[in-house]
Amino acid sequence: MTAPASTAVFEDFYRAEHRRLLRKLRRRVGPNEAPDLVQEVFARFLRSEALGRVENPAAYLSRITRNLLIDRARRKRHDMPIFFPFDDERDATSRASQTWRIEAIDLFRLYRQTVRAMPPKTRRVFVMRRVKRMSYREIAAGLGISIATVDYHMVQALARCRAAATAQC
Repeated sequence: MTAPASTAVFEDFYRAEHRRLLRKLRRRVGPNEAPDLVQEVFARFLRSEALGRVENPAAYLSRITRNLLIDRARRKRHDMPIFFPFDDERDATSRASQTWRIEAIDLFRLYRQTVRAMPPKTRRVFVMRRVKRMSYREIAAGLGISIATVDYHMVQALARCRAAATAQC
């Protein structure tokens, strides 16, 4: 008993393209998964009944292979479990927003008192930098001092703010 003509044509096509497709998929997915994917590609090709209808069946087979790889990548990305590291602080209960607001107001009062208690030149440099957002160069030019002096006053101001905040805690 001989096979029908369409089956014989498919078998010839399968023999001609199987090795090329297997090499291509081995490079893409590795030697373990490649044979299964080759079978899936040919099954899709056979279900599409494209062998007698398309001009270039090898190109059509390559398109099926490409689509299969895309589908596989999407499935893998979708099925990937997401791991979150255990973090005590993330899982801890958060303080009420009202508490945060009260603490922020207290800290702002402390900040204002500390700035008011600074020497005038240090306070002026600090305000120009932090409030007016001026660069060290602009502050130096505006006050007629060097950039190193601006830096010195900023270090002094930040040290006072840090000390006041540390003392508050």
